[in-house]
Amino acid sequence: MAGSGDRADRKEAARQMRSAARLFATQALFQMEAADATLADVQEEFETHRFGAEIDGDTYAEADLDLFRTILHGAVDRQARIDRLTDAALVEKWPIARIDPTLRALFRAAGAEMLTTEVPPRVAINEYVDVAKAFFPDGREPKFVNAVLDHMAREMHPEAFT
Repeated sequence: MAGSGDRADRKEAARQMRSAARLFATQALFQMEAADATLADVQEEFETHRFGAEIDGDTYAEADLDLFRTILHGAVDRQARIDRLTDAALVEKWPIARIDPTLRALFRAAGAEMLTTEVPPRVAINEYVDVAKAFFPDGREPKFVNAVLDHMAREMHPEAFT
């Protein structure tokens, strides 16, 4: 039964690479906004210097390159729509322009994935709540992310929630 164990190991490795792609995409979108950097420059930096790299004794994960690129390009190409969906999910006093830039990047990454891939919305929500936990391990942000993404997903894919 070594074959089934190998298959399970490959499946888990692929899942981890998708999770890493989501985290890296969120970081890249944050960096684009914070440094006013271009998509091409940030994408090249991450693909060349972050994926699997060792920096200051820490080894960065390998990431699913296709998913990383899909999320980045989807977020840039559909930013206006994603921002409108995010705004609709936020309370009136806190439009997207006023929220933490890390959360803004996360919502854009999640919105792009939900708009451009076949990933079930509930899976995307869970994955990005985990990304929020990585950035805000002791805060209330993961619950906030869950609520906003649930609202966005129901707008984008109501059929997934019936």
